Amino acid sequence: MTAESRPVPTVRSTREVIIEAALRGFGEKGFAATSVREIAAAAGTNIASISYHFGGKEGLRDACAEHIVRLMGDALAAARPGEPLPPDPLAAAETLAGLVRSLVRFLLLEPQGPLVAGFMLREMAHPSSALDTIYEGLFDGVHRTACAVWATATGRPAESEAVRLAVFAVIGQILYFRIAAPVVERRMGWPGIGPAEAEAIAGTVLRNLTLRLDADRRDVP
Repeated sequence: MTAESRPVPTVRSTREVIIEAALRGFGEKGFAATSVREIAAAAGTNIASISYHFGGKEGLRDACAEHIVRLMGDALAAARPGEPLPPDPLAAAETLAGLVRSLVRFLLLEPQGPLVAGFMLREMAHPSSALDTIYEGLFDGVHRTACAVWATATGRPAESEAVRLAVFAVIGQILYFRIAAPVVERRMGWPGIGPAEAEAIAGTVLRNLTLRLDADRRDVP
C-alpha cells in the first residue's frame, strides 16, 4: 500500500471527543452519577474546556441529544420529514425494509450505536430536556413518516393506533438486540455481533415485518 492509498485517520475535534465521553458516561452511570471531571479525564481534556464548549454539564447533555439527532437523522435519511413518500405498496414495503437495515447497521455495527442506545435508555428512565430534543428533532418526525409509509404499504390509516404501535414494535425489536447483545451473543454462540450477525438479525426482523404488513393488508376494512 502506497502512502497515497493509505486511509487518512479521522481527526476529531475536542468538542466531538467530549460528547463521545459524555454519551458513554451518561449512558453507563446516569447523568447525576457522572461528574464533569470524569468526562474531562475520559476525553483527555480539562474541565475548563467543557465549560468553554458547552457552558456546563447540562449544556453538555443537551449537546449529546443534538448529536444523536444528527447521527440518527443521517442513518435514517429515508424517513426524514419532507422526503417524497414511496408511490405504491411495493415501494413502501421496500422503504420500510431499508429503514430496518439502516437502524440495525447503526445500532449494532456503528461504534457510537451502543453509546446512543445507552444514553437514550437513561433519558427514557429519567427524562430531561435532552429527551425533548431527541423526540422533537428525531422521533416524532421519523415515526410519523414511517407511519405514512406503512399506510401506503397496507392501506391502513397512517395515524391509526394500530399503525403507530406497529411501527414502535418494529423499532423495539431492533433496539432489543442492541440492549440484550451480551445475552443474544451467548445464546447464539456468537463471539460478537459483526456484519454477518447483523444481517441475520435484520433478516429476522424483516420476516416479522413482512408478516405484519401482509396481515394488515388482509385486514383493511
